[in-house]
Amino acid sequence: QVQLVQSGGGSVQSGGSLRLPCAASRPISSSHCQAWFRQAPGKEREVVAAISNRGITTLTTSSKGRTTISQNADKNTMYLQMDRLIPEDTAVYYCAAYATPSGGCRMRPNDFQFWGQGTQITVGN
Repeated sequence: QVQLVQSGGGSVQSGGSLRLPCAASRPISSSHCQAWFRQAPGKEREVVAAISNRGITTLTTSSKGRTTISQNADKNTMYLQMDRLIPEDTAVYYCAAYATPSGGCRMRPNDFQFWGQGTQITVGN
C-alpha cells in the first residue's frame, strides 16, 4: 500500500504559478508510474502530466509548455509546477500512482491504484 498526501493549493491569479507537492508514504519513484490529474466541475478527470519509473515525463497537449513534473526521490515527493495559469486551469488536482514492474506509464485513471486526497486550485481573472 502507498499513501499519497498532497499539500498546497488555493486561489491563484491568472498568469501566476503553482507548485504542488505529493508525498508518498514510502519510496516509489523506481517502481511506480506517477501522475497528476485534474477534474473541473462537470468534466471528466484528465491527466496533466506523468513520470515513469525511469524518470521519463509525459505532458498532455493542454499543459505542454506550461507544466513541469518532477520528483525528489530522497524525499519521496513528486511535484507539479504550472506557469502562466489561466481560468481554465481551475480544477481539483490529484496525484496518483500505480506499480509498474514492466515499466511504462499509462494515462488512464482506472490504471492508478493510489490517489492523493485532491487539492482545489482556483485561477481568478
